[in-house]
Amino acid sequence: MFFLLLRRLWVKPLSEKLAIGARGSPLSLAQTGGVARAIASFFPELAIRVVPIKTSGDDPGRGPGAQWGIKGLFVKEIEEALLAGAVDLAVHSAKDLPAELPAGLVLGAVPERIFPGDALVGAPAADLLELPPGARIGTSSLRRMAQIKYLRPDLTVVPLRGNVDTRIAKIGAGLCDAAMLAAAGLIRLKGPDFPFSPMDPALFLPAPGQGLLALETREGDARVAAFLAPLNHPPSALALAAERAFMARLGAGCAIPAGAWARESEGVLRVDGLVADVDGSEAVRRSLSLPRPTLAGARALGESLAALLWEGGGSAIIERAR
Repeated sequence: MFFLLLRRLWVKPLSEKLAIGARGSPLSLAQTGGVARAIASFFPELAIRVVPIKTSGDDPGRGPGAQWGIKGLFVKEIEEALLAGAVDLAVHSAKDLPAELPAGLVLGAVPERIFPGDALVGAPAADLLELPPGARIGTSSLRRMAQIKYLRPDLTVVPLRGNVDTRIAKIGAGLCDAAMLAAAGLIRLKGPDFPFSPMDPALFLPAPGQGLLALETREGDARVAAFLAPLNHPPSALALAAERAFMARLGAGCAIPAGAWARESEGVLRVDGLVADVDGSEAVRRSLSLPRPTLAGARALGESLAALLWEGGGSAIIERAR
């Protein structure tokens, strides 16, 4: 009995466990794997498990409205698993998150943003403005369609859906001359050496949250919050706060062609915003800045920019899009 007790005292306790919920798509699993490795680098004794969860957006039989990326389609079931305690943490592409999180859930951390802009893949030229007249550009994003037609009304936009590999394959099949995708997705899935032509985000505004990951947790879960604290990047968190507030105030889900880009430089947070007609016939763009920003100030800045756009003609564009 004595030896059994002694043995128990010397047995190493089981590692703490962390279950991370994510979509089962190759891109989602790639970026979730990156988050898992980052957490493990700070907490090597933590037993981390990635739990793939099928979402409404992954259903190939979803209706036409969903084909245009209605907000929440790619997060609903993951958030339900988080609330039910089936997973401890959810990793999302920040641009997929609806403006409002469900009661009981919060953003636990925002890792450092990677390149926020869009990318041209398979293009015969290095820049959108240099493409030959009539070139066919594939995209499933109303925001991209609107800006492409605004900058280059002579180009043909071809609806292009599917995951990253599917879209790239459709270029090779000749369905379009080039495709426009989020550069961040290409970098995370294909690596930094995958060939693409980056779109300048100052010229071609990205989706709110593009290039950012949102790590969602249960409110008040101090254990998981401690694991995420080393991953949080304050400038990226400020940018996401401003862009999400812009989106919420404008009512700009994926079904509305709107873009926003916030970034901090030398203690000043600047956010650019845009709404445009899908046919490219009209666009309204504004920008605002805030020195020494806080999270609350970043949110207020995003809301103020949305109000400025709305009053400057954006309201009519949004109503037409709806």
